[in-house]
Amino acid sequence: MSRTKLNVLAWGIAFMAVAPANAAEPIPAEKVEKLQALIKPGNGEDRWAAIPWQTSLWEARKLAAEQGKPILLWEMDGHPLGCT
Repeated sequence: MSRTKLNVLAWGIAFMAVAPANAAEPIPAEKVEKLQALIKPGNGEDRWAAIPWQTSLWEARKLAAEQGKPILLWEMDGHPLGCT
């Protein structure tokens, strides 16, 4: 890496270290309930939660074979609840 690039990188890091963070203002207590009502799913918006999801691929395969239905495989990396 060239000396100029190193200088620019060093100045950028130094600036970020001393620059004040633009934190959001806290939410006033009287607005919390209104915001929660806006965020929560309304009636019919979380119909996926009513599906009897299987956590075992083997059990899902057996159930799908019995009922003649396909399998929807929802795969992701990491912990399904976001816990690490």
